[in-house]
Amino acid sequence: MFLKKVVWPRFSWHNQRVGRLLNSSRGNREVAGGVERAGSFWRRGVGLLGRAGLPAGAALWITPCHSIHMFGMRFALDLIFLDTDLRVVKIVRNIRPWQMASGGAAAHSVVELATGWLPADTVAIGDQLAWQPAPS
Repeated sequence: MFLKKVVWPRFSWHNQRVGRLLNSSRGNREVAGGVERAGSFWRRGVGLLGRAGLPAGAALWITPCHSIHMFGMRFALDLIFLDTDLRVVKIVRNIRPWQMASGGAAAHSVVELATGWLPADTVAIGDQLAWQPAPS
């Protein structure tokens, strides 16, 4: 066939598929440890559809993305909307299936976590997050 294996370069957070998000504004506190990055058209479109849930500490980071829908989802989520510099612009807690959410004009990406996993003191609007790729 004409399909080629995609090789992910290791030079930029934009190209890392798995890693973790840290909150630089709060002493590098871990926001999510098992973060899967969805950056392709296909991965962004599928998102978490078809999954029964997210394991504790896992997340899906969709970029670019300024709004999401929960049509067809089977579980609720907490959302962290980020700008292009990974600064938190909006937090939405407990968005249930069949709802929609937008991060506004400043949002460039969204981190989706299982509802209840994100303690109130872990992240706040204005906090600076940092991407740390998983060791290869």
